[in-house]
This record gives sequence, C-alpha cells and structure tokens, in this order.
Amino acid sequence: MAKDKIAYVCSNCGQESPKWIGKCPACGQWNTFKEIKVSPTPPKSGGVSGGRGGLNTGFSAQSAALSAAKVLRLRDISNHDDPRIDMHDEELNRVLGGGLVPGSIVLLGGEPGIGKSTLSLQTMLRLPEKKILYVSGEESAHQLKMRANRLGGDNDNMLILCENSLENVFEHIKDVQPELVVIDSIQTIMTEDVESSAGSIAQVRECASSLLRFAKTSGVPVILIGHITKEGTLAGPKILEHIVDTVIQFEGDQHYMYRILRSIKNRFGSTSELGIYEMQQNGLRQVSNPSELLLTQDHEGLSGIAISSAIEGVRPFLVETQALVSTAAYGTPQRSATGFDQRRLNMLLAVLEKRVGFKLMQKDVFINIAGGLRVTDLAMDLSVIAAVLSSNVDTPIEAGWCMAGEVGLSGEVRPINRIEQRIAEAEKLGFSDMIIPKYNLQGFDQKKFHIRLHPVRKVEEALRELFG
Repeated sequence: MAKDKIAYVCSNCGQESPKWIGKCPACGQWNTFKEIKVSPTPPKSGGVSGGRGGLNTGFSAQSAALSAAKVLRLRDISNHDDPRIDMHDEELNRVLGGGLVPGSIVLLGGEPGIGKSTLSLQTMLRLPEKKILYVSGEESAHQLKMRANRLGGDNDNMLILCENSLENVFEHIKDVQPELVVIDSIQTIMTEDVESSAGSIAQVRECASSLLRFAKTSGVPVILIGHITKEGTLAGPKILEHIVDTVIQFEGDQHYMYRILRSIKNRFGSTSELGIYEMQQNGLRQVSNPSELLLTQDHEGLSGIAISSAIEGVRPFLVETQALVSTAAYGTPQRSATGFDQRRLNMLLAVLEKRVGFKLMQKDVFINIAGGLRVTDLAMDLSVIAAVLSSNVDTPIEAGWCMAGEVGLSGEVRPINRIEQRIAEAEKLGFSDMIIPKYNLQGFDQKKFHIRLHPVRKVEEALRELFG
C-alpha cells in the first residue's frame, strides 16, 4: 500500500506547498499553512457526468468534459437569460439579483445561531412546486420536523436527508432527481477521496468542487450553508468563495430582532443589495419598509439624535444616528462607533474641530446606528456630525428634520447619488424639512416634492440651519 503524501495548504487562499512555510507567497498572510494528508490513490467518485444525477468516476467525468468542450467565437455564443427561480421571498430575491439562477451554487454564511438554517428551511417550505432535497449534516430529521412545525409550513415535495458522506448524498440525488439541493452545512460533509476530518481545508475544497461540477452539469442549483470564524470570515479555504457563484452573508446582533442579508459576491446581480428580516417566534418576517422600524418613534427633546436618508443597493431608508459626547474620564479620549466606520468617524471629528471650531480633543465620542444596522453609505456623514454636535451642546434637533450629504476634508458638503429617491422616502414618512447638498439641486424638479429642502455648501451652513 502506498504511503500517504503530506502537503500544506494555505487556509486563506488555498495555495499549496510541499513544505511548511511561515508566510504565504500568494496572499502574504503569516502562519496560515495547515498540514493535510493526500491519498495517492485516484478518486473513486466525486465527479458528476453529463445527465441529471448520473454519477461517474472523477477522472472520467473530467476527461469527458474536456473532450466534449469546444472552442467558440464570442459572437456565436447565445446571450439568452435563463429564467430565474422565484424563491417567494422578496428580500432573498432582491439579494440574489431577481431569483435563484438554475445551475448556480450559492454560499450562505453567518454566525452560529443567527438564523441560517431557519432562513433556508423557511424558504424551502415556500416552494411546493419544486422537488427539494435538504441535506442536513448537523441536525436529525426529528429536529428539522420540529423546526418546520414551529415555522408553520409544510411541503410535500421537500425531502430530508441526514447524511455526512458526499458519496451517499450523490447516490440519493441520483435516485431522487431533485430540482434544488440544500447542504447544511458544507463543513460537515466529507468525501472518501480525502483522508482528513470533516471541515478541514482539503475536505471543504473537494466537496465544494464536486458539488460545483454537479450543479453545472445537471442544471440543479445548490445552496451551501457555511460557518464563519471568530474573525467574521467564512470558514474553510478562500477558494471556497472563488468556487461558488454567489456569496451572501446573514448578519446581525443576537440581542436585536433584526437580521441583515447582504450580498458579498454575485455573478448574476449587484453586490450592493440588502435584505432585512425581523426574527420572530414563528420564524423570520420580511421587512418591506425598514424606515419605520429603524426610527425610534419618541425621540423628541432628546439630544444627540439625527435622522439620515441612506441608500443600500436600490433601497432608500431613513436611519437614526445616535451620538454621545462626554468629558473624557481617562487620559486618552475614547472613539467608538457601532454600525459605522470608526476611521471615518475620526476624520469627521477632525473636520468638525478644524473647519467648524468645536474642540473635541478631550471628549469621549460614541456613535451608534439604531437597530443594529451597519451602514456604508457616505451620505451618513452629515447626520453623524449633526448628532455629535447636538450631544456636545446638549441641544436636540427639531422634529421633522432629516439630512443627507457627504462631508469632505475641507468642510464642504459633497453631492450624493439618487437624491430624488432619498427625498421621496423622507416625504413619505412625514418629514417636513431636509438638508441636502447644494450641488444636488441641479437636474430635478423641486416642485413635485412638498418637503422643504435646505441646500447647503459647507458644514457650517448645515449646522446653522439646524441650531440657528
């Protein structure tokens, strides 16, 4: 019997090396090489050949695919769009780019207990027209039945398989002929071709590659559920994210009721889309109008609160920015931001001190985006500065005011994109006044809006409008 070969694989990018090295030459990360055992025998299975669910040996499937491949001119390739699968979930459809593409492979990641399995099972229960195979490597069939009863759904076309062997999963796929496959989770599936434990770099990479070949050759979409590390990145080799077509992350604080579905990679749509859910006793509820939930209803008379009109993807919503400025109790002032980029907060505080003249060097500054939301829109700058100043002087901003604008290093309020959608969202929620960049006045008709617009060029003008 041939002796097993030892190899080393980078856990960050998947780079292989015959010996251990401290720094990966591909990605530059330190101490990421892990030892794996490579079997000298060729794979017995793991490839999926031409037909839907037909199995063949790995090498024969790959050689057949190579021999069948043809060189085509770009203009000879048809550009038809495959009809997407409606998931009966507006938030999930939006993040996927309009629905699930046949033959695609989607990776859903998130922290433990955030609701990944709940979201996937709830979505599958809403697809009675599709024959679905739900493969669970973590839970028993009884646990899945209890969860389905709690979610209040039933699907006669949904089949449950509790299995950890990839070869057995493919055998069941061949017998069942499903139209959609869900793997929960990819870290619990293992193949006999790799002699290492489930969840190792080699196992995750080989199982994901086999499932990719199955999805592309059969046209059956596959949804993979993945774990994340304590650093917040997807567990396993980085090549896992390169293999799949779409990477979506389910995030949120377990102390909050809201969950955010965010697209990180999408070959079939935009990566700036956002889906919002509310965790309830009977599952996840879609939040069609997040503005009403992200605004505290009673904040009149409270300082340090400013409302901003932000956009994530194609969806505008109003979000509440909270700030607290207090005298530093220790020698070094604290700067803390929750849901907002802390480096950008430091920049805005420097602008506020240099251009406006407010001294905050000996003050602690804390910023929080209400509702546990993490916002990356640059139009939040103006509301952050307004909330900080409101807390510093302990003067509340009048009710009915909101704002949107990017702040530059020289203190100017820079123009932002899609200003009309932001104004329409603010008007729909009953706001009476809105501060916008002056350069955004060009190009749209102000008469169709009943909200009062206050165009400003500099930060001082915006603060003068708010505080007089």
